[in-house]
Amino acid sequence: MPKSVLIVDDHPIVRQGLRQIISEIPGVVTIDESENGQDALNKITATSYDLVLLDISLPIMSGLEVLSRINKDEISKRVIMLSIHDEEQFAMRALKLGAMGYLTKKSAPNELVAAIGEVLRGNKYICHSVAQKMALYISSNAEKPKHEELSEREYSVLCMLAAGKSIKDIAASLFLSPKTVSTYRARIMKKMNLKSNSDLTHYAIKHRLIE
Repeated sequence: MPKSVLIVDDHPIVRQGLRQIISEIPGVVTIDESENGQDALNKITATSYDLVLLDISLPIMSGLEVLSRINKDEISKRVIMLSIHDEEQFAMRALKLGAMGYLTKKSAPNELVAAIGEVLRGNKYICHSVAQKMALYISSNAEKPKHEELSEREYSVLCMLAAGKSIKDIAASLFLSPKTVSTYRARIMKKMNLKSNSDLTHYAIKHRLIE
């Protein structure tokens, strides 16, 4: 049966590379692209794709936010998350939100093809490096970190603040007002019992939320 795929990434060169790999998979006949989270959500809502390759770091709305909205709206989709991060916490968050697969951008093209095949068959796929870290994390019985209590929008703001972005820059990136971003910041600080941006940055570095 012919398959349709949506590639979501804000870098044209990445989309082009993914398109080239996917176009060689037998049965894939339609490949669409999107460069930001809001446009991706609109396309996913309007079109019945067989597979969505969704980057975590996107303008306007993060990939995790898109994923949470898809599940909230009860739209059944097969989603493989793509990320520069190979940390287990990103993969676990994505899987909890309903992703069927998780690959880092360091993965080889043949692993992407394998992941797509597994997910199209209804199976889950996690790249080897992340799967190992997830297994170690689960076996360690680690206490649930505070950032897992945040909503996806709060989580996005947290990462941006920790990376040193100003309220104004975050507002522009997410198409929100500075006042709204400040409200999110206040919620984050309260939920995580933090006092300042330096505390927030220290937490993010400790838990490997930013590089």
